Amino acid sequence: EVQLVESGGGLVQPGGSLRLSCAASGFIFSTYVMKWVRQAPGKGLEWVASITSGGGRTYADSVRGRFTISRDSAKNTLYLQMDSLKPEDTAVYYCAQHSPNGARGQGTQVTVSS
Repeated sequence: EVQLVESGGGLVQPGGSLRLSCAASGFIFSTYVMKWVRQAPGKGLEWVASITSGGGRTYADSVRGRFTISRDSAKNTLYLQMDSLKPEDTAVYYCAQHSPNGARGQGTQVTVSS
């Protein structure tokens, strides 16, 4: 059974940092393109960043230069380092397999507020 479990969310002040983690199991993690997506209150899902099996990274314009996606295939874990956080980054963050009908985790809440 494919499982993706996010952690690391919380409340942070504007300008602060958080590091999200996603523990993967039930599939060959190292071979999959993985991504982070987010959903702000009252809005649809928004793609944030993706990383290939070889480490190639792409980012949404809204987070480029502030967020860094990475992976540790030895630990079957995906990460999202978020710096210079803004109130508009407030959302539930999900990790997911970057494929049609790919699995997605249950999400972790990130709230950026003073």
